[in-house]
Amino acid sequence: MEKKNIVVLFGGQSSEHVVSCMSVQNVAANINEEKYNVILVGITEDGHWVKVDSLSQVKDDTWRESKAGAVLSPDAKEKCLIVTENGSFEKIPVDVVFPVLHGLYGEDGTVQGILELAKIPYVGCGVLASAVSMDKLSTKRMVSGLGICQAAYVSVMKAELKDMDAVIAKIEKEIPYPVFVKPSNAGSSRGVTRADNREELITGLKEAADNDRRILVEEMIVGREIECGVFGDGASTKASGVGEILAAAEFYDFDAKYYNAESKTVVDPEIPDGATERVREAAVKIFNAVDGYGLSRVDFFVKADGTVVFNEINTLPGFTAISMYPMLWEARGVDKRQLIDDLIDHAFRRYER
Repeated sequence: MEKKNIVVLFGGQSSEHVVSCMSVQNVAANINEEKYNVILVGITEDGHWVKVDSLSQVKDDTWRESKAGAVLSPDAKEKCLIVTENGSFEKIPVDVVFPVLHGLYGEDGTVQGILELAKIPYVGCGVLASAVSMDKLSTKRMVSGLGICQAAYVSVMKAELKDMDAVIAKIEKEIPYPVFVKPSNAGSSRGVTRADNREELITGLKEAADNDRRILVEEMIVGREIECGVFGDGASTKASGVGEILAAAEFYDFDAKYYNAESKTVVDPEIPDGATERVREAAVKIFNAVDGYGLSRVDFFVKADGTVVFNEINTLPGFTAISMYPMLWEARGVDKRQLIDDLIDHAFRRYER
């Protein structure tokens, strides 16, 4: 069987650039090289696309030095990667793309839009699901009709902060302290802060505004942080078991996730009777509601009484050595190599419908 060319995109312009560079090492290393020629394309933080010769250059962080520029042609008849170097160019045929990109300009529908234009199969959710799920306010509004419990929230526009007193009054009227302040469009807890009083709320709003023009202020939910993996296409969607986050910090922020060895993840934790199945059922409902495809990780809080509260959905969850999504499927007997192979197979099915 002739091998197919798979382009693996990584890096990106989001605040999760470094996470993508960790994830791609696990993804690329587990692609079946008997079936695929792996072509690595890195996107620098300022948006420059380069062809990367080997995974070792990602591991030692020298890939940005590549002199070979690379762009995906949006021309549906070409279906190719255009590589330019030393004044010459080459067109490399592309059969499928795995966008190992987290956050803005990668997980939010932008790259997915390019791939739709080019009619190139790709791993993961489409434009709608990616865009809706990346934006926390839009996700909340989408999920509100499913009968799934969510934290109370207030939405704030960056432009409103010119009248900070009015914004504070609006928030304090609706939600008691403590609250969490989040950029609507950001991942890996970037720009997320906890506010226990008015002064901290003002600081948190300003920090969130540095990351996005739309801001979400949520009530604090006291509960265990539970995550569930989803795989499917709406017609046949299945949920993994559940995992629990034991954060080393006050809440599971970016540093606690990736740089604090005291943070732990536990697969199949003991949680109140029935809560595991309620999480799994809710995860599938939410995935289908946003028109999910391929994969997602859905995050919840589970209160002491077993109440399940939806937190967020990630359409391209992490694949780092400590990431929950691959761990959850490994616990069900699907190792990374098989999981990645299944995801790539699923990408081709998108165009069979």
